Amino acid sequence: MVDRLTELRAMLADEPDDVFLLYAIAQEHARQHDYPQAVAFYDRVIEVDPAHGYAYYHKARSQQARGDVSGARDTILAGLSQMRLSGDAHAAGELEALLDELAE
Repeated sequence: MVDRLTELRAMLADEPDDVFLLYAIAQEHARQHDYPQAVAFYDRVIEVDPAHGYAYYHKARSQQARGDVSGARDTILAGLSQMRLSGDAHAAGELEALLDELAE
């Protein structure tokens, strides 16, 4: 049986800029605690869709999990800037809450 990550990567080969697939792969890497790969795929999501608020959020969570609090903070601030531009108040609120959590 083929694992989920292998299936997602095979689909991505046909559509390398598919935001849904990129995000799903990032999430799968994060679920497996492979944070460097998760961050790399969240970066690809952000590259393809800079207004994807949850890519910033989960990238910051992955950075936090591997001890890169400074990087997580930078990611959150970049995400907040994009969410303000796109008008996504909900995602901005979640990013602000995460920023507050990092400050504790």
